[in-house]
Amino acid sequence: MSETTHNGAVAVGAPPAPTADDGLSPSQLAAKYGLSVSGARPGLAEYTRQLWGRRHFINEFAKARTAAQYTQARLGQLWQVMTPLLNAAVYYLIFGVLIGTRKGVDNFIAFLVTGIFIFTFTQTSVLSGVRAVAGNLGLIRALHFPRASMPIAFTLMQLQQLMMSMFVLVAIVLMTGEVPDASWLLIIPALITQWIFNTGLAMIVARLGSKMTDLAQLMPFILRTWMYTSGVMYSIENLTAHAPHYVRILLDINPAAVYIDLARFALIDSVTSSQLPPHVWISAVAWAVLVGVGGYIYFWKAEEQYGRG
Repeated sequence: MSETTHNGAVAVGAPPAPTADDGLSPSQLAAKYGLSVSGARPGLAEYTRQLWGRRHFINEFAKARTAAQYTQARLGQLWQVMTPLLNAAVYYLIFGVLIGTRKGVDNFIAFLVTGIFIFTFTQTSVLSGVRAVAGNLGLIRALHFPRASMPIAFTLMQLQQLMMSMFVLVAIVLMTGEVPDASWLLIIPALITQWIFNTGLAMIVARLGSKMTDLAQLMPFILRTWMYTSGVMYSIENLTAHAPHYVRILLDINPAAVYIDLARFALIDSVTSSQLPPHVWISAVAWAVLVGVGGYIYFWKAEEQYGRG
C-alpha cells in the first residue's frame, strides 16, 4: 500500500493483515455468517407449514374478493347464479332442442343444469387461477407470504360461490321431479375431490400465466373445447354407442366428465351406477391426488420467480 507524504514523496506502507475470511467463497461467507438469499424458496415441508399458517388470510382474501366481484353490477352476487343458468338456457335451446341431445336422456333439464354448474366450477377456477400471480403483482411484491396462497384463495372463492349456487341447483333438480335420498350426500366427496383437482390445476396455470401473460387470452378457447368434450350438454354413453372403444375411454377418463358424472349420479335418480364409467370414484380421487399434489409441487418449484422481473 502506498501513501503520498507532505513533500510529495511516496511512502510504501505494510499490506493489510490477513483475516480469517480470506479465501472463502461468497457461499461459504454466507454460510459462516448465517446469511440467506432474500426470498429464497423454503423446503416443501416448511413451505406447507407457512401456507397453513396463512390459512386465515387465504379465507378472508377469498371472502373479500367474492364480495367485491360484482359490486359494479346492479344485481350484485346474483350474477354468480344467473350466469350458469343463462348458459343452461342457451345450451338447452341449441343442443337439447335444435340438435336433439336430450333424446334418450331422462330428466334432461336436471342433467344439463348439473353439468353446467359442475363444469363452471372448474372453468372459473382455472380462469381465476391463470391470473392469480400475474394479476396481483402489487400484493406479491409488497408482502412476504407463500405465493401458493393466491391460487388457493381464488379456487376457495369459486368453491364459496358454488356453495351458494348449489341452492339454486337443488331447487331446479327438485322441480324436475327428483326426490332427495341418501345418495345426495355423495355430492360432498365429489365436490371435495373436484376442489382439490381445481386447486392443483389453478396452481399449474398460475405458474404458466406468471410468465406467459397471453395465456389468459387463450384459456377461454381451451376451456370451451374442454367443455364440449366433457358431456356437459349430452350423454357420453349415448354419443359413443357406435364409436371406437378408445374414444369412449378417453371421454370417460376426462376429469371434468368424471366429476360431472358423480354429481349427476348423486342428484338424479335416472343416472344409475351402471351408466357410470368403471372405477369412477377411483378416477376422481386419482385425478385429485395427481393434479392437486403435482400442481402444488410444480408451483412451489418456481416460488422464487414470482413477482420478479
